[in-house]
Formats: sequence, C-alpha cells, structure tokens
Amino acid sequence: MVAAPDLTGRHAAIRGVPVRLAGVSKRFTVRRGRTVDAVTGLSLDIAAGEFVAVIGPSGCGKSTVLRMIASLEAPTDGEVTVDGAPPRDLAAAHRLGVAFQDNALLPWLTVRANVALPFQLAGRPVDHARINHLLELVGLTGFADARPRQLSGGMRQRVSIARALVLSPDVLLLDEPFGALDAVTRRRLNMELQQIWLADPVTTVLVTHDVDEALLLADRVVVMSPRPGRVSAVRDVPFPRPRTAEVTRVPEFHALVDELTGELDRLSRAGAAAGGSDAAGSAA
Repeated sequence: MVAAPDLTGRHAAIRGVPVRLAGVSKRFTVRRGRTVDAVTGLSLDIAAGEFVAVIGPSGCGKSTVLRMIASLEAPTDGEVTVDGAPPRDLAAAHRLGVAFQDNALLPWLTVRANVALPFQLAGRPVDHARINHLLELVGLTGFADARPRQLSGGMRQRVSIARALVLSPDVLLLDEPFGALDAVTRRRLNMELQQIWLADPVTTVLVTHDVDEALLLADRVVVMSPRPGRVSAVRDVPFPRPRTAEVTRVPEFHALVDELTGELDRLSRAGAAAGGSDAAGSAA
C-alpha cells in the first residue's frame, strides 16, 4: 500500500476526504468472451486535501482507476473507499465532481445553465451566488449567456471545471481535462486550475499524459506500469505553491521531468516487449 502523506500545515484550508484503493483489480470482457486485465493489485492511499496526478503509458488503466473512484466502474477484486465508504455513497450524495477531456456540456444550455445543472440533478435550489463566483474564478463572467458552440475549446473546459466544482465536492476527479488543447492554452489553464484549487484545496486526482502538467499541479505523482496497471513509482513534488511559470525553468524541475519521462520510456519499452500494447479502449 502506498501511504498518503501527512499534509498538516501544507495547505491553509485543507478540505475533502481520503481515498483508498486496496489491492484493486479490474478485468473487462471484450470480443468473443476474451478478458483483459486493466488493473491488477493496485494499492494507493490519497490524503484529504491532497492533489495527486496519475501518469503512465497509454492503456495502463489510468482512466479505469479514476472511473472506479467515481463509482462508474466496480473493481473485480479489492476495494475502493472514499471517506471510508463505497464511492457510490459519495456520488449519490453529490459530493463528487468530475471533469473529462470531453467536456460533455449540453449544447442547448447557456454557460450559466450548464454550471447550474448539478443543483437541479441534486434536487437543490440553485445557488446563483456560487455560480457567479465560479464563473468569475474561471474568467467567464462575460460569457454566462453564451452557448457552448460560441466558446473556444479552452473556455468549454473552464465551464466543465466550474460545473464539477459548483456543489463544493469533497473529491474532484479530472481525466485529461486539457488533453485536446494546444500547448499554450493548456499551460494557461494549468495555471488557472492551480489558482482555483488553491482557493479550495479539495482532494483531487488528475489523470494526465503530460509530465510537466503533473509536476506543476500535484503534491505527488503516481506512475503506473503498462497493463495490467500497478503502481510503479510515486514521487513527491517538492516545489512550494503557488507554482509560477518560473518553476518550470529551474534545474530541479527539469531533473524531475527527465526522471519521470525516463521511467515512462522504460515502462513503455517493457510493456511492448511483453506484448502489452494491444489496446482495450476502456483500460486507458
């Protein structure tokens, strides 16, 4: 089991709840009854208020891990708990926020109405002050009445993140939220996400292919092995917050990027040599 760190004193206002994956495995049945082991024997503790980034070769099960925490998939073996209970309890209580690479905005609704949607799904009165606050936080105050088609890709992702945060969730799950964006827009949104998170440091799990993004945002970076995915390495991120663009230029940052990129290259070669590159889409 990879233990969660003690975050006491690291953040001024830690919020959120702990997440535990204990000996978790997930097997999918694919074509003609063939099975694929996406994740095997994965154990990890995530502390309340911790920001963890998960990286690994394509198809290693990163998104599967995230979906199990979100209660969108059930483990075949092992146990996933959030605040000591099954993830479905957190999801049913609308205490879980999720943002995917596909922003999944409803095209017929305005930005404001998309952000308000979780209130309606939870059967709660719409908190217009909360929506206004989040739209200001993500820089979209002037676009509250726009439709998604009128926004850039980066703006749509900001709406998706605002919607994921609107109910003040205890856990925030981010699956490649900026993966489809160009490098400049992605870096700018990384900085904006950091500011949003610093204002409310909730337990967060980010799946990403971008090592720089992981080091810029996370407290710890978890490296997964090729499928079947396991925890191959965990690295603490030593840089103080807030992290500006300058931190990405210091030798220590580049050394960590090189170390993690080298680990990913080694794992990818090992996976290819073992014949583990045949893809099962749900095991990404």
